[in-house]
Amino acid sequence: MVNIALSGCCGKMGHAVANSVKQREDCRIVCGVDVYNDNTYDFDIYSNFDEIAEDIDVIIDFSNPSCLNGLLNFAKKNNLPAVLCTTGYSKDEVASIKESSKQIPIFYSGNMSLGINLLIEISKQAAKVLGDSFDIEIVEKHHNQKIDAPSGTALMIADSISKELPSEPQYVYDRHSYRKKRSKNEIGIHSVRGGTIVGEHDVIFAGQDEVVTISHSAQSKGVFAAGSVNAAVFLTNKPAGMYDMSDLLSSKL
Repeated sequence: MVNIALSGCCGKMGHAVANSVKQREDCRIVCGVDVYNDNTYDFDIYSNFDEIAEDIDVIIDFSNPSCLNGLLNFAKKNNLPAVLCTTGYSKDEVASIKESSKQIPIFYSGNMSLGINLLIEISKQAAKVLGDSFDIEIVEKHHNQKIDAPSGTALMIADSISKELPSEPQYVYDRHSYRKKRSKNEIGIHSVRGGTIVGEHDVIFAGQDEVVTISHSAQSKGVFAAGSVNAAVFLTNKPAGMYDMSDLLSSKL
């Protein structure tokens, strides 16, 4: 039985993770960490990691980048693996995550959905075939409460595609100030925020007289929650290092 500490347990994704864990017999949530306690759980909720008294095996985090330092310090102090699902980290925070992975196992992904990671693999193959002669644009859509833009998933897609191109592309996030033609060495990344859209991503390869679009649409937050729980069980007893969805998928093949 894998004992989980759930960071950000009182948020929407926290509740989705808790519901996902209830459907399983190989893990359980023994405590939560959140600055706000909505009193809906039967486990203790702490305002910071240092208050945790339970024996835990892994941390799942769906909180806020501001919680990262406390989480990493606690994980390193107690030699605990961590599944980081929060998005919107700065370059310095990402560097801190990578440095911490030298001491503890860290599963870090901008999106925990199996389908979106399949989209990434297909997009990489498309970039190998079409990248030299097709323009590449990424459009991501999320609900009106999402704070960061572009989404971590859109950047993850762009970074994966970039590795397959002959030269490093320039990311262009907003064209309204540009008064020039689109250059070939660009990946356009566009954000839409509205309503209750869970998450939609389109990767567009636009060529001469033809367009190839690869799409993924998440219908509920449950797909991300299930992925994070799978990652937590997978990460238990792994050596220190950085892990992502490709490692999890490989373990299932």
